[in-house]
Amino acid sequence: MAGRLTGKRALITAAGQGIGRATAEAFLREGAEVWATDLDAGLLEGLDCHRMALDARDDASVRAGVEAARPDILFNCAGFVHHGSVLEASDDDFAFGFDLNVHSMFRTIRAALPGMLERGGGSIVNMSSACSSVIGAPNRFIYGATKAAVIGLTKSVAVDFVARGIRCNCICPGTVESPSWHDRVEALGRQLGSKEEALKQFVSRQPMGRVASAAEIAALVVYLGSDESAFTTGHPHVIDGGWSGQ
Repeated sequence: MAGRLTGKRALITAAGQGIGRATAEAFLREGAEVWATDLDAGLLEGLDCHRMALDARDDASVRAGVEAARPDILFNCAGFVHHGSVLEASDDDFAFGFDLNVHSMFRTIRAALPGMLERGGGSIVNMSSACSSVIGAPNRFIYGATKAAVIGLTKSVAVDFVARGIRCNCICPGTVESPSWHDRVEALGRQLGSKEEALKQFVSRQPMGRVASAAEIAALVVYLGSDESAFTTGHPHVIDGGWSGQ
């Protein structure tokens, strides 16, 4: 029985762990031919697909990945979460945040779009966040600003190419269990003197009383990459356990 992505070629950035890896695994189960990429190619071990190192901050690296994959589906998952308010934000951190969280998507989309247009269509899925223009989160100034920009970038690509077979959407998760989230819990725990208190703070803002699993987010990426969402473009898809609806 064919999967929902059978016959499609997919390129995923930051596929070594967390949402990126869960999405690579979900894409494979649904029949896609997957190019899993990461800055650290060692993190890709164990994935039964094409694996390659890719630096989303480097044009040549991005072009090489796109030329190899010739993707019908592009999932831009690379990103970084900075902590702090505007008063703690340095110029270097602000520039890095926008380069990795936003400019990297400009690079990959610019590289992948010509081939998608030549082949008659494609689906682009960008990683945004509920912490963006959807809702503010404490001490996430740089991150929230970059993820709001991703929503604007997504809408712009969608409207420019909607009549040419290209769909572009973004996903806006709430808190998701992942290696990077565990690192943030550890860091907050050191500040508070208690990892348990740090966990409580993260979970307390989730009305469901838990954080999301990476697999739950990956399921939405599969839907947006598949033909099931053929009438959907230019939309930020919030998947935050009710956080922004409070």
